Amino acid sequence: MSGSRGSAAAPGPRRIRPAAAAAAVVTVGAGLGLRAVAAGSVAKYGGDALYTVLLVALVVLVAPRWTPLRAAGTALAASWAIELFQLSSLPAELSRHSAAARLVLGSTFNAPDLFWYVVGAAGGWLLHTAMVAERRPDAPPAGDSPHTGRAPRGSL
Repeated sequence: MSGSRGSAAAPGPRRIRPAAAAAAVVTVGAGLGLRAVAAGSVAKYGGDALYTVLLVALVVLVAPRWTPLRAAGTALAASWAIELFQLSSLPAELSRHSAAARLVLGSTFNAPDLFWYVVGAAGGWLLHTAMVAERRPDAPPAGDSPHTGRAPRGSL
Protein backbone atom coordinates (compact mmCIF):
# COMPACT_ATOMS: atom_id res chain seq x y z
CA MET A 1 0.00 0.00 0.00
CA SER A 2 2.62 2.52 -0.92
CA GLY A 3 1.54 6.00 -1.93
CA SER A 4 -2.13 5.14 -2.51
CA ARG A 5 -3.30 5.04 1.09
CA GLY A 6 -7.03 5.61 1.22
CA SER A 7 -7.53 5.91 -2.52
CA ALA A 8 -10.77 3.93 -2.32
CA ALA A 9 -12.01 5.72 0.79
CA ALA A 10 -14.29 8.72 0.82
CA PRO A 11 -12.56 12.05 0.28
CA GLY A 12 -11.19 13.66 3.41
CA PRO A 13 -13.00 16.36 5.38
CA ARG A 14 -10.85 19.15 3.91
CA ARG A 15 -12.11 18.29 0.43
CA ILE A 16 -15.74 17.44 1.11
CA ARG A 17 -16.70 20.10 3.66
CA PRO A 18 -16.41 23.06 1.25
CA ALA A 19 -18.52 21.15 -1.29
CA ALA A 20 -21.14 20.38 1.39
CA ALA A 21 -21.20 24.02 2.49
CA ALA A 22 -21.64 25.15 -1.11
CA ALA A 23 -24.40 22.56 -1.60
CA ALA A 24 -26.19 23.92 1.47
CA VAL A 25 -26.03 27.49 0.14
CA VAL A 26 -27.22 26.41 -3.32
CA THR A 27 -30.06 24.40 -1.77
CA VAL A 28 -31.25 27.38 0.29
CA GLY A 29 -31.10 29.50 -2.87
CA ALA A 30 -33.06 26.88 -4.80
CA GLY A 31 -35.70 26.81 -2.08
CA LEU A 32 -36.05 30.58 -2.06
CA GLY A 33 -36.12 30.62 -5.86
CA LEU A 34 -38.79 27.92 -5.92
CA ARG A 35 -40.94 29.93 -3.54
CA ALA A 36 -40.49 33.02 -5.73
CA VAL A 37 -41.54 31.38 -9.01
CA ALA A 38 -43.91 28.58 -7.99
CA ALA A 39 -47.00 28.29 -5.86
CA GLY A 40 -49.24 25.63 -4.42
CA SER A 41 -48.17 22.01 -4.39
CA VAL A 42 -45.03 22.57 -6.47
CA ALA A 43 -43.65 25.10 -3.99
CA LYS A 44 -44.82 23.15 -0.95
CA TYR A 45 -43.58 19.70 -1.87
CA GLY A 46 -40.52 20.93 -3.74
CA GLY A 47 -39.64 22.83 -0.59
CA ASP A 48 -40.10 19.66 1.47
CA ALA A 49 -37.69 17.75 -0.76
CA LEU A 50 -35.16 20.60 -0.70
CA TYR A 51 -35.45 20.74 3.10
CA THR A 52 -34.12 17.19 3.29
CA VAL A 53 -31.45 17.86 0.64
CA LEU A 54 -30.30 20.74 2.86
CA LEU A 55 -30.19 18.41 5.86
CA VAL A 56 -28.08 15.93 3.87
CA ALA A 57 -25.62 18.74 3.06
CA LEU A 58 -25.51 19.79 6.73
CA VAL A 59 -24.96 16.21 7.87
CA VAL A 60 -22.06 15.88 5.41
CA LEU A 61 -20.68 19.21 6.65
CA VAL A 62 -20.69 17.93 10.24
CA ALA A 63 -19.75 14.30 9.48
CA PRO A 64 -17.79 14.37 6.20
CA ARG A 65 -16.55 10.79 6.47
CA TRP A 66 -20.02 9.29 6.61
CA THR A 67 -21.17 7.32 3.59
CA PRO A 68 -23.78 8.90 1.32
CA LEU A 69 -26.35 6.35 2.53
CA ARG A 70 -25.71 7.11 6.20
CA ALA A 71 -25.85 10.88 5.61
CA ALA A 72 -29.09 10.62 3.61
CA GLY A 73 -30.63 8.22 6.13
CA THR A 74 -29.79 10.55 8.99
CA ALA A 75 -31.27 13.54 7.14
CA LEU A 76 -34.41 11.54 6.34
CA ALA A 77 -34.78 10.43 9.96
CA ALA A 78 -34.43 14.04 11.14
CA SER A 79 -37.00 15.24 8.58
CA TRP A 80 -39.47 12.57 9.62
CA ALA A 81 -38.86 13.28 13.32
CA ILE A 82 -39.54 16.98 12.82
CA GLU A 83 -42.70 16.23 10.81
CA LEU A 84 -43.96 13.81 13.44
CA PHE A 85 -43.13 16.38 16.14
CA GLN A 86 -45.72 18.57 14.43
CA LEU A 87 -48.38 16.18 15.74
CA SER A 88 -47.88 17.96 19.06
CA SER A 89 -48.87 21.59 19.54
CA LEU A 90 -45.36 22.78 20.40
CA PRO A 91 -44.04 23.50 16.85
CA ALA A 92 -47.17 25.51 16.01
CA GLU A 93 -46.81 27.50 19.23
CA LEU A 94 -43.11 28.17 18.61
CA SER A 95 -43.82 29.09 14.98
CA ARG A 96 -46.26 31.78 16.08
CA HIS A 97 -43.45 33.52 17.95
CA SER A 98 -40.44 32.91 15.72
CA ALA A 99 -39.85 32.92 11.98
CA ALA A 100 -36.77 30.73 12.52
CA ALA A 101 -38.86 28.13 14.37
CA ARG A 102 -41.42 28.24 11.55
CA LEU A 103 -38.70 27.62 8.94
CA VAL A 104 -37.03 24.79 10.88
CA LEU A 105 -39.97 23.09 12.61
CA GLY A 106 -42.97 24.00 10.51
CA SER A 107 -46.30 24.12 12.27
CA THR A 108 -48.73 21.46 11.07
CA PHE A 109 -48.38 17.77 10.33
CA ASN A 110 -49.00 16.82 6.68
CA ALA A 111 -48.62 13.10 5.85
CA PRO A 112 -47.59 13.63 2.17
CA ASP A 113 -44.55 15.55 3.42
CA LEU A 114 -43.11 12.23 4.61
CA PHE A 115 -42.93 11.01 1.00
CA TRP A 116 -41.31 14.21 -0.27
CA TYR A 117 -38.65 13.94 2.41
CA VAL A 118 -37.79 10.53 0.93
CA VAL A 119 -37.48 12.18 -2.49
CA GLY A 120 -35.14 14.79 -1.01
CA ALA A 121 -33.05 12.18 0.80
CA ALA A 122 -32.73 10.18 -2.42
CA GLY A 123 -31.67 13.31 -4.30
CA GLY A 124 -29.15 14.19 -1.60
CA TRP A 125 -27.83 10.62 -1.65
CA LEU A 126 -27.40 10.76 -5.44
CA LEU A 127 -25.58 14.09 -5.28
CA HIS A 128 -23.32 12.98 -2.44
CA THR A 129 -22.57 9.68 -4.18
CA ALA A 130 -21.68 11.52 -7.39
CA MET A 131 -19.50 13.97 -5.48
CA VAL A 132 -17.60 11.17 -3.72
CA ALA A 133 -17.14 9.27 -6.99
CA GLU A 134 -15.97 12.42 -8.80
CA ARG A 135 -13.37 13.12 -6.14
CA ARG A 136 -11.89 9.60 -6.39
CA PRO A 137 -10.39 9.42 -9.88
CA ASP A 138 -7.77 6.91 -8.75
CA ALA A 139 -10.28 4.46 -7.22
CA PRO A 140 -10.07 0.90 -8.56
CA PRO A 141 -12.70 -0.25 -11.05
CA ALA A 142 -15.90 -1.67 -9.62
CA GLY A 143 -15.42 -5.20 -8.33
CA ASP A 144 -11.68 -4.86 -7.75
CA SER A 145 -10.33 -5.10 -4.25
CA PRO A 146 -8.79 -1.75 -3.20
CA HIS A 147 -5.87 -3.53 -1.52
CA THR A 148 -4.77 -6.16 -4.04
CA GLY A 149 -6.09 -5.02 -7.40
CA ARG A 150 -7.70 -8.46 -7.77
CA ALA A 151 -11.36 -9.36 -7.82
CA PRO A 152 -12.77 -10.12 -4.36
CA ARG A 153 -13.15 -13.71 -3.22
CA GLY A 154 -16.16 -15.53 -4.57
CA SER A 155 -16.41 -13.44 -7.72
CA LEU A 156 -16.03 -14.81 -11.21
